[in-house]
Amino acid sequence: MARLADYFVVVGYDLDKRGGSEGQGHILQRFPEKDWEDNPFPQGIELFCQPNGWQLVPERERPSFFVSVLTDINSERHYCACFTFWEGLDNPQLQKAEASEVDEDEVPGLVQPAQVFAPKSLVLVSRLDHTEVFRNCLGLIYTVHVDSLSVPLETVIGNLLTCVIPVAGGSQINESPVCSLNLSVPQALACDWLLGCFQDQPGQEEREESLRTITLGAGDRQVIQTPINDSLPVSGSSVAHLFRQLGIVNVLYLFCAALTEHKILFLSSSYQRLTDACRALLAIMFPLKYSFTYVPILPGKLLEVLSTPTPFIIGVNSFFRSETQELVGSMTLDVIIADLDGGTVTIPECVHISLLPDPLLQQTQTALSMVLDPELEIADHAFPPSSTQPSTLKIQDKEIRAVFLWLFGQLFHGYRWCLHIIRIHPEPVIRFHKAAFLGQRALTEDDFLMKVLDGMAFAGFISERGPPYRPTDLFDDLIANQVERIRQEECSPHKVMNHIKELAEQLFKNENPYPVVAMHKVQRPAESPGHNDPKNLAIFPPLDDVTVQLFIDHAAAKLKTAPPVVRAELNGMVPSGPPLGDIVDRHGHVLANSARRLEVVRNCITYIFDNKMLEAKKLMPAVLRALKGRAARVCLTQELNQHVLQNRAVLDDQQFDYIVRMMNCTLQDCSHMDEHGIAAILLPLVTAFCRKLGAGITQFAYSCVQEHMVWTNMQFWEAMFYSDVQNHIRALYLEADGGEQSVASHGQQESGPAAGGQELLGALELASEQSRLWPTLSKEQQSERVQKEESTVFSQAIHYANRMSYLLLPLDTSKNRLLNRSGIGDVESVSNSYVTNSIAGSMAESYDTESGFEDAESSDVANSVVRFINRFVDKVCNESGVTNEHLKALHTMIPDIVQMHIETLDAVHRESKRLPPIQKPKLLRPILLAGEELVMDGMRVHLISDGREEATGALGGPALLPAEGAIFLTTYRLIFKGTPNDPLVGEQVVTRSFPIASLTKEKRISVSLSMDQFIQEGLQLRSCTFQLLKIAFDEEVASDLAEVFRKHMHKLRYPQHVQGTFAFTVGQSGKTLVEHKTKDKNQSIKTLSKNLVKSAKRTIGRQYVTRKKYSPPTWENRSSLQSELDEDEISVSEELDQGSLTLSSTIRSSDRQTMSNVVERACCRDYQRLGLGTLSNSLTRSKNEPFRISTVNRMYTVCRSYPGLLIVPQSIPDSTIQRISRCYRQNRFPVVCWRNSRTKAVLLRSAGLHAKGVVGFFKSPNAPSAGPSQADSTSLEQEKYMQAIISSMPSYCEPSGRNTLGGFTSTHMSTSDSSDKLRQPKIGALMKQVMGGKEDVPGTFSRGALGQRARVISLSQPRVSGKARNPPGGKWGSIRGSGRLSAYNPEVGNRLSSKESPQPNGGPSEALFLRQQRAYLYIIGDKTQLKGGKQDSFQQWEVVPIEVCDVRQVKNSFKKLIKACVPSSATSEPSMTFHRCLEESEWMCLLHRVLQVSVLVVELLDTGSSVMVSLEDGWDVTTQVVSLVQLLSDPYYRTFDGFRLLVEKEWLSFGHRFSHRGAQTLASQSSGFTPVFLQFLDCVHQIHLQFPMEFEFSQYYLKFLAYHYVSNRFRTFLLDSDYERIELGVLYEEKGERKNPQVCKSVWDYIDRLNKKTPIFFNYMFSPEDEEVLRPYSFISNLKVWDFYTEETLSEGPSYDWELVQRGRQERLAEEVPDKPDTTTPKSQRHIVWPCYDSRSRVVPDAITKLLQDLQSLEAELGLPPEKWKDTWDKIKANQRAEAKLENRPSFNSSLLMSSNLSHQRRSQGVYLPESGVGSSINLAMDRETSTTSTPVAGRPSTSTLYSQFQSTESENRSFEGILFKKGALLKPWKPRWFVLDKTKHQLRYYETRQDKECKGVIELAEVESVIPGTPTMGAPKNIEEKAFFDLKTTKRVYNFCAQDSPNAQLWMDSIQSCLSDA
Repeated sequence: MARLADYFVVVGYDLDKRGGSEGQGHILQRFPEKDWEDNPFPQGIELFCQPNGWQLVPERERPSFFVSVLTDINSERHYCACFTFWEGLDNPQLQKAEASEVDEDEVPGLVQPAQVFAPKSLVLVSRLDHTEVFRNCLGLIYTVHVDSLSVPLETVIGNLLTCVIPVAGGSQINESPVCSLNLSVPQALACDWLLGCFQDQPGQEEREESLRTITLGAGDRQVIQTPINDSLPVSGSSVAHLFRQLGIVNVLYLFCAALTEHKILFLSSSYQRLTDACRALLAIMFPLKYSFTYVPILPGKLLEVLSTPTPFIIGVNSFFRSETQELVGSMTLDVIIADLDGGTVTIPECVHISLLPDPLLQQTQTALSMVLDPELEIADHAFPPSSTQPSTLKIQDKEIRAVFLWLFGQLFHGYRWCLHIIRIHPEPVIRFHKAAFLGQRALTEDDFLMKVLDGMAFAGFISERGPPYRPTDLFDDLIANQVERIRQEECSPHKVMNHIKELAEQLFKNENPYPVVAMHKVQRPAESPGHNDPKNLAIFPPLDDVTVQLFIDHAAAKLKTAPPVVRAELNGMVPSGPPLGDIVDRHGHVLANSARRLEVVRNCITYIFDNKMLEAKKLMPAVLRALKGRAARVCLTQELNQHVLQNRAVLDDQQFDYIVRMMNCTLQDCSHMDEHGIAAILLPLVTAFCRKLGAGITQFAYSCVQEHMVWTNMQFWEAMFYSDVQNHIRALYLEADGGEQSVASHGQQESGPAAGGQELLGALELASEQSRLWPTLSKEQQSERVQKEESTVFSQAIHYANRMSYLLLPLDTSKNRLLNRSGIGDVESVSNSYVTNSIAGSMAESYDTESGFEDAESSDVANSVVRFINRFVDKVCNESGVTNEHLKALHTMIPDIVQMHIETLDAVHRESKRLPPIQKPKLLRPILLAGEELVMDGMRVHLISDGREEATGALGGPALLPAEGAIFLTTYRLIFKGTPNDPLVGEQVVTRSFPIASLTKEKRISVSLSMDQFIQEGLQLRSCTFQLLKIAFDEEVASDLAEVFRKHMHKLRYPQHVQGTFAFTVGQSGKTLVEHKTKDKNQSIKTLSKNLVKSAKRTIGRQYVTRKKYSPPTWENRSSLQSELDEDEISVSEELDQGSLTLSSTIRSSDRQTMSNVVERACCRDYQRLGLGTLSNSLTRSKNEPFRISTVNRMYTVCRSYPGLLIVPQSIPDSTIQRISRCYRQNRFPVVCWRNSRTKAVLLRSAGLHAKGVVGFFKSPNAPSAGPSQADSTSLEQEKYMQAIISSMPSYCEPSGRNTLGGFTSTHMSTSDSSDKLRQPKIGALMKQVMGGKEDVPGTFSRGALGQRARVISLSQPRVSGKARNPPGGKWGSIRGSGRLSAYNPEVGNRLSSKESPQPNGGPSEALFLRQQRAYLYIIGDKTQLKGGKQDSFQQWEVVPIEVCDVRQVKNSFKKLIKACVPSSATSEPSMTFHRCLEESEWMCLLHRVLQVSVLVVELLDTGSSVMVSLEDGWDVTTQVVSLVQLLSDPYYRTFDGFRLLVEKEWLSFGHRFSHRGAQTLASQSSGFTPVFLQFLDCVHQIHLQFPMEFEFSQYYLKFLAYHYVSNRFRTFLLDSDYERIELGVLYEEKGERKNPQVCKSVWDYIDRLNKKTPIFFNYMFSPEDEEVLRPYSFISNLKVWDFYTEETLSEGPSYDWELVQRGRQERLAEEVPDKPDTTTPKSQRHIVWPCYDSRSRVVPDAITKLLQDLQSLEAELGLPPEKWKDTWDKIKANQRAEAKLENRPSFNSSLLMSSNLSHQRRSQGVYLPESGVGSSINLAMDRETSTTSTPVAGRPSTSTLYSQFQSTESENRSFEGILFKKGALLKPWKPRWFVLDKTKHQLRYYETRQDKECKGVIELAEVESVIPGTPTMGAPKNIEEKAFFDLKTTKRVYNFCAQDSPNAQLWMDSIQSCLSDA
C-alpha cells in the first residue's frame, strides 16, 4: 500500500524577494508540516512550479497543469503535479513609485497597468505516477475555491493526503479514503464528524463499491487504475504521441542513443509534452531501466546541468532554445537534440550512434510502420478494404511498446544461459558471461550489442533479473516461452503483427485492469460570463493547518490498529527458455565445418595417440586448415579430453609436439574475448598433457601455448573463475542433498552455454530452490551454508592463482618476454564485472598504482605476474564476498606460488634445451655461376608468403609457401632454396633469388609461424628486380649470426668503390673484395687512359689532384646559377690556343694505334651510317658536309659526361663550342645525335639552359646594351649555333614556308606538298597534348606564335586529289592526354589572339595562318625553365615547353609500383587492390608522358623540322626521349645490333649516370634507386606490344636487359660516363685478353654468344618494312603492365642467368630418370603446370621453339652435327619466299605468319574513330579521306595483304554485284551506285563506280531485318516501273533502292534473302 499523495504544497509569488528582472516563488503552506520518515520533503519545488521563472503578467492566464519529476539521492523518483493559476494584485511598481516620488530609474512614457497577476501553484508530491488522478484532484480543489462550494478546502485536502492505494496488483482499491465528508455535514461540525468517522464503518456492499473509487468529499468520485504488475511501466498514450511527433526513424535513433549512453535533450514549448516524451522513451526501453540523469522538465535556472559529462535525458522549454544552443555548443557538441514541436532530431557530427544489428533493425521498422500506418501496406491495392484505421491512441501506444518488447525478446533471448551464479547465500551473486553470449549469437563484431552489454542499464538488468527465485513478468514469459515462436515468425510480418497485438493486449490489461466505471465524476469550474472578472476572484485563502493535521493523525492511528495487509508472495523459479546453441545452429553460423573436416581432426588425434606418426604428419596440414573453423576446434577439445586420465596424460616427444601445435593453432584463431569458449575448454587440458624430460622433471603443455592474447585478458579469467565456482557450489548443494556425488570435476568445466547447458540449468534451479528454503532454515544452518560457500570460492581463488601463474610465466623467465605484451596493462577498465568497490582496499591500491606489465622500471617478470594475479584476486573475491582474512592470506600466498613455479620452470627449461632437435629437412645447395663465391653459407630460415597469392595456394594450386630451407649470400646473389612446409608438395624445390646489387630495402620484422608459438626474428628484403624475400630465421640461427648476415649483405650491396662490385671482383678471391690491386695485363688501354688524363692536365697547365673524383651535384641540391660548375676541374681556359690540342699532338705515337678504338666506338660507327661525317687519319674533313665530327672533347675537358667525339655544325669552330657549353647545365651543349635520311632533319640533345642563360638566349640581338658584354657575345654565338643547324637543312632554302606548329591548311592553299598538309593537324594536336594546360604556359616566349598555334585543331579533313593518297609511310598511334597529367585547355594563348577573333570551331581566322611562317627547329624545353624572354619574328626556331617528370617523381612512382606488384602482405582492403595501387603509383602516367613527347618529336622530324631535346641535365628524360625517337623513326635500331648501338651511344657514351641512379656504391646510397633506364625499356616494351613484327628481338631480350642493368653481373652498365670508364680502363677491353673465358664482362657479348646457341632473344614475328616510322598509341588505356614486374618462377628462380637455369634443369632431369627403366607401366606424357612455380615458356613452348627443339633432339639421335638454329630458320624463310614467288602470292617477309592470328596487332593503318567536341579531341584520322564506316583501305601491298585479308577487288568475295539507285538521307537525291553483295564478309558494300577501289559505305547484313518491295518516293528516277523499287530495313534505318527493272529487283531481293538465310 502507498499514499496517493505525500505532500500538498501551496507555492506563491514572493513579493518581498522581488529583485532584478526575475521574481522568486516561496512555499506559502505545506501539509503535513513534518516530513514523513520514509519520504523526506523534496527541495527546490518552487523552481519546478515555474520552470520559466516567476513573473507577474498584465493579463490573467488560463490555469495550467503539468507533472515534473524530481530524483532524490537514493534515485527514487518523486512526481510533482503542479496546478498553476493567476491571482490579481495591485501593481507593486506603482506603489513603489508613489512611495518615492521621483525615481531616476523609471523610464518615462511606459504606462504601468494598475493591476497585475501573480502565479500561484498547488503542488502534489507523490511517489506514484497517476497523472490524470492528480489533474482531477488539484482541479477539484481549484473548483471548490473558485466556485466557493460549500465544502471546506481543508476537508478535501485532508482526504487527499490520507488516501491510501495499492502500488500494484490490479486488486483495485483495498482501502477507501479514511474520511469521506458528506456534503450535508455543515462545516462547523466537521471535526465532530471526523471523530465519529472511525466508529461506524460502511457495510460490505458499500465497501466493495468504494474499492474501485476514491472521493475527496466534494461530491466527486474517481476510479484509480493501479497496474497489475508494477514492474511494467505505465505509459498512457505518451509513446504513441512521441512517434507522431518525431517519426519512426528519429525515435529509433533516440532509442539506440539512450541504450548506448548518449546525451539526449528534448525541446518543446509544452511542459506536459516534455514529461510525456521522456516517459515514453523510458517505457520503450523496458526491460532495461535508465540509470543516468533524468529530468523531464529542467528549470531555466538550472540549465548548467546540461554541461554534465555523464549521459542524460533532459527536457527543456523551447523558451530557452538559444541559451541551450550556447551551452551545448560550448561543450564538445555531443548532445542529441530532439525538437518535439518541429519533429526533428539533430545528431552532431562527432556522435556516432550504433544502430540495431541489421535484420532486427529492418524488422523493427517494418513492424512499427504496420502499427502506425496500417494503410501503407494496402495503399496500392485495387480494392482496398473499407476501413483500416490505426488503433486508438491508447491501444496504439501499447502496440508500439509491444514491438520494442518483441525486439528485446530477440536481442536478449538465451541470456539466462550465460549467467554464472557464484553465491546463493546470504544473497544471490550473479555474473553475466558476455563473451559467451556474443559468441553464441555470432554478434561479436556488433557495435550496438557490445555497448548495450557494457552499459549501466544492462548491469541493472542482470542484478534485478538475474536471481533465479523472484516474481516474474511479461518479459520473463516472453524469453522463456515465446522464443521459438518469435523465430518462426521472423520472416512473416503478419504473424509478427498478430504476436505484437497479443503482447499489446497484455500490456493494456496491465495498465487498465478493469473497464472505466460510469461513476467517474469530477467537478470543473463553472464557465460563467463574469468568471474571469478579477473582482469576482478571491485570493486563495490560507488553510487551517490544525484541521488538516487532524485528518492526517487520525488516518495514521487507524492504520496502526488495522490488521496488516498481507500480499500473496508471488516469488517463483524463473524459467530460462531454450538454450542458445540450438538456435544458432539453425542459422548455420556454427556448422561452418563439414563432417569430413571433423573426421580428419578425429583421425589425426587417434593416429597421434596410437603412435602412427607418419599418418599423423600427412594429415597435419589438413587439420591445421580445418582448425580455422569453430566446430573443428570444439571437436579437438572433446577428442583430447577423452585421452586425459585422472587429470594427466603423459606423451612422448613427438606426440607432445603435435598436440602442442594443434593447441596453438586452435588458440591462434581465438579472439582475446574467447567468445566460443575454446580457450576455456583448453585451459584444463594444457595442465593435463605433459612429457617427461628427465628424472622427476615434467614439461606441461601450458609452457608451449603462452603466446596468445586470451591469457592476458582479465575478463577471460573472471568468466572462467565464475564458471568453476558455479560448478563447485552446485556440487556442494547436490552433495548436501544427498544427490549425485561430485558432479563437476575440475577437469570438465562449464565453458559458456555450449558446453555445459545442462549443468547451468541445474545451477540456477538449485539456487532457486535454496533461496526458497532460506527463510525456513535456523540461524546455525544459515551461517554454516554461508561459510561453506565462502570457503569454496576461496579454494577456487587459490587454484586460479596457480593456473594463471602457469600461463603467464614464460618458460625462460630470464628473457622477460612477457613485458612487451599489450593487453595486460590497465585491466581494471575493461573488466566485464560491474562491482568495483574493493574490500582489500589498501592492498589492492598498492598494486593498482602500477600499471601491470607495461611498467617500465619493473622488468622482473615475477613481479608483473604477481601484480596481475593480485588484481584478479581482489576483483573476484570482492565480488563473491570472500572475507578479509582470506583475502589477506591470498595476497601473501601469491608471490610464493609464483616463485615456486619459476623454480620448477627453470629446471624444465634447462632440460628442454637438451632435447635432440627435431629432424629438419636437409639444406639444398644452390648452383653458382662461374666466379660466384659463397660469402655466407646457408642459414636455416623459413620463407614466408607475402602479398602475392599465387604461391600460397589461395588462388588454387598447391601451397608452395611458407617453405623451409636456407638462405645463401654469395658475391653476386641472395638465394633462398628450400621445400614447402605443406607435405603434399614437399618434394618440390622452391628457389627465390635476386642479385645483391638490386636490393632496395631491408627491414626487420617479427614473424609468428603458424606451427610454432615463438615469434621469430625475420628480415624483409626487397629488390628492384621485383622480388621480395620475407624470411624468418630458424631458432637454431643465433641472433648475432643474423646480424653478421645483415652486415655482409650491406657491404656487398654498397661497396666503397665501383671496383668492389661483382662485375669487377668476379673470379677473384673474397679477400680482395673491396681493395683490388691486381695488375692489369691490358697495358695499352691503361696507357691510353693514363696518357689521356696526363695530357689533359699538361695542356690545361694547372695542377689538380687526380683523387678528387668528379661528382656532378645531385638533382636536388643543384643551385640555380651553378657557378661552381663553370669552374670545372678540367675546364679549359678560353685563351688557350686551340691548335695545340689536336689529337695527334696529345697522344704519343706509340699509343696512336689505340685511337682506332675511339673511332670504332658505337657513336662513330653510327655517325658514319647516318652520313653525319667521317674521321679520316689526317683528321681533315670535307667542307661541303653540313656537319663534322669534332674532337673538342677528346680529353673530356669541355664536358666530362659527353663522349670524346661529337657531331657539330661544320661552320662552328671548337672555340665557340667551349663558350657555348657554359650556358648549359653540366656543360652539356647541343650536339647532333641522329639525322632523318628522308627529310634530312636532325635530332639534337643537350641539357637545359642555366637559369641565367635562358633570358640571354632569347634576347633580341637588336636590343640596345651598354657595351658588348660577355653574356651578349655568348648569346650571339648561341644564335649562330642554332642558325648553323637550321642552315644544314635542305628545306631551309625552299621559298614557301611550310607547316607551322599548329599548321592548318585550307583546301584552296595550293602547295605542292599535299602530304604535309595532311600531317599538320596531327602535329598541332600532339603539341597541345604535350604542352599541357593553360596555367603552365609561360608569359611570353618565342614570339608568342606557339601559344596561338597550339590552340588550333583540325576538325575537318580537306579533301585531297587521288594523286596524294600515298603519303610517306608511317604507323599511327595517337596521343591523348591522360587527364591527370596533361589536361589540354584549348584556350592556351588567347592573349595573342585578341586582334583575330577565333572562328566558332576554336581556330583563328584564316588570314592569320597565311601570314605565319614555319619553324625549322623546335626546342623541346622544360616549362619551368622558359620564363620570360622575347624573340623577334625573324628567328627560325620555336620553343615547345613541356612538363618533365622529375627524378624524384620517378623514384617515388617506382617504389609504389614495386609495392603494387610485390606487396609485402596480403590485404583485403578495397583501397589496396593491385589495380588501385598501380594507379596510385602513376607509373603508367609517366610512361604515357615520355611516349607522348617522343611521338611528337618523331612527327616533327618526319615533317622536316629539326628538333632539339633540351631537358633537365640532359642525361635522364632527354636520353629517354632521344632514344625512343630514334627507335621509332629508324628501323635499324629495332634490330639486335641497332639496339645495342642505340644504348651504347645514347645511354653509355652520353653519360646516363647508371651508378648514381642505381645507387651502386656507398657514395650514392643516399640518393636511392631511380630506374630511368627501366622506364625506357618499359616504353620499348609497350611499342613492341603494339608493333610485334617490327622488332628483331623478343620481349625476353628487354627483360634480360632490365634484370642485368641492375644486377652488376656485367660491367656494361657500371659507372656514369665514358670518362670514368676510361679512367678505370674498362672502356676498350680487348677481346682476346680475357683471363677467364667463362666470365663475360660485357652484356652484349653474352647476348651475342647466347643468341648463337638458342633463339631465346629472337622474335619469330620479325618482318620489318623499309623506312617504317612507328607511331604508338600512348593513352594509358593502351599501355599494359609489363609482365617482368609480376611474373616469377619458384622452380628455378629468375631465368636471366641462363647457365644456372640450364644446369638446374639438367640436374632435375637426371634426378627424374629412374635407375632401372620401368617397363610395366606406361609413362604419362602429361605435365602439371603450376602458376608462379613452373616456367611456362619452357614447359609449354611456342610452336616454332618446339619445332627447333625437336629438330635438335632428332639431330642428336641421328648423330648428325647440330646445325645452328639461325641457319635453320634462315633456310626455312628462304624456302618460303621462293614458294611465294612461284605461286605469285603477294610477298611478305615471313610467310610462316600466314596462319598466326595477328588481328589484334597493328600495321600501318590505325583506324581513327572520330570523337565529338570542339577543340578538345584530337583528330588522328587517316592520311586520306575515310568514310564513317571503317573499311580496310588498300595501302601498300605488303601490309594490306596481311592486315586486310579481304581486298575489295577479290572476285571470290563478290557473290552478286550491279548498279542500284539508292535514296540518300533526308532531302538528298537518288544516286546510282555500284553495289557488291559479299557473302564472306556478310556485307552489302557500295562504290561510286565499278572501278572505284574505295568503298563509300557498308550495310552489315547482320543488322538487316527484312527485304520488302517498295514504292517510288519523291525524286525517284523517271521511267522505271514501280516493281523495280524495294526497301531494305535494318535495325538502324530503312534504305530505299531502285533496280533497272522488276526482274533485276527480284534478283537482288532473292540474293540478299539467301545471304540472310545462309547466316
